[in-house]
Amino acid sequence: MRIIHWLFVISAALFVSGIGFIVAGARTAQRAAPVEAAAPVTTPVATVQHIMRGIVAPAATVVFESVSTTVSAAGIEEKLPRTDAEWLVVGSSAAALVESGNLLVMGNRAVDRDDWLKMSRAMADAGLLALKAAEAKNADGILAAGETINQSCDNCHQKYQRS
Repeated sequence: MRIIHWLFVISAALFVSGIGFIVAGARTAQRAAPVEAAAPVTTPVATVQHIMRGIVAPAATVVFESVSTTVSAAGIEEKLPRTDAEWLVVGSSAAALVESGNLLVMGNRAVDRDDWLKMSRAMADAGLLALKAAEAKNADGILAAGETINQSCDNCHQKYQRS
């Protein structure tokens, strides 16, 4: 009986010390957990005009001019991207429009926190439609997205364009 008593005591001690090691290990792991790196601090440099002239206008022009139909005395001419490289150019321009929407709300670029944010988001959403259409190599989708991009630009320019 005495051996069973000692085995019980030793088993209980091992059990309690095992629990202690688990708790200590969990605390150490919790303290050593990597802290998510904070987003890098950025300092916007470009003005809204820089973004419009340098990114938005050229990117929108690529999207607008990528798909068209011309009817003349010579017949009907369909223009659309035909190679993977041509579709990639349209997709890259569409992605630039999406990112421009993000740039327009950074730092002190936002003129206000209401319509400016909505209109910047509308341009980004329209650019995303064009990006998805380019990735799907869908010329009709590019035409539809082009109209949406144009509408988002017109809405913003009616309220905010200074010249």
